[in-house]
Formats: sequence, C-alpha cells, structure tokens
Amino acid sequence: MVKLLSVKELQAKIALAESEKAAAAMRQHEAAEAEKKALLDRLTKPSGLSDDEIAERASIVINRAVENGLMSVQVFRFPHHLCTDDGRAINQAEAGWEKTLTGIPKEIYEFWKRRLQPEGYHIRYEVIDYPGGMPGDIGITLSWH
Repeated sequence: MVKLLSVKELQAKIALAESEKAAAAMRQHEAAEAEKKALLDRLTKPSGLSDDEIAERASIVINRAVENGLMSVQVFRFPHHLCTDDGRAINQAEAGWEKTLTGIPKEIYEFWKRRLQPEGYHIRYEVIDYPGGMPGDIGITLSWH
C-alpha cells in the first residue's frame, strides 16, 4: 500500500525546497556582487600597460573603425562609481570633469592628452545609460574628425 504524505509533511517538503531555492539565489547574488567588486577593483588600478602597448591596442581599434567608415569609436565603458563624484561633473559637462576620473578611465584620458590629442584626436566622456533615471555607465569615445 502506497503511503501518502500528510499535509504537514508536504508543507515541510515545500518549505525545504523554497529554502534551498532562496539559498541558491543568495549564493548566486553574492557571487555576482563579488564579481562586480573584483571588476571595480581591477578598473580602479592602473592597467600596467606601457604607452607603446596602449598605442598598439588603440591602433587596432581605430584602424578597424576606419575600415568600417567610422569617424569615431567607443573605446571603453565603465561604471559611474569610478568617478570621485559618481559621474556628476561628466553628466553636467562641467569644466574640470577630468579631475574626477580614477583608475583606467583616468589612464585613458592621460594617454589621450599625451599621445593622441597632439595628433588631432578628440575624446568624449559621457553618461550612456540612465537606469532608473539615474546616471549609469560612462562611455569613452575617441574621434578623428
């Protein structure tokens, strides 16, 4: 004879399954947060690349864009949290916005100032998305027009 579980036993089994699902979701969320923190930590530190290495990478990106008939290309995208003011000065196009940059975004700006600006290249930092109506990621666009 097949024994049916009591309602109490079913409820306990459901509660256990829901608890396991919640624990798995929590582990997944914690892993995603750790990954995001690791990315931010990596972006806040210098890349360790020499000017020649950066120039070589930039040349590849620029040449690919030119071959596709483009006059500009987005070269980097980063979270607004990498700015000391969360991207406010960039969003408001305030004078001195570049002083709010940190890590790799700052390194890119300094490389442009040293090597690319003298060659006629332009650079633009702008907020490129607004999740929930608030500034989100910032894009760096290099142009040659």
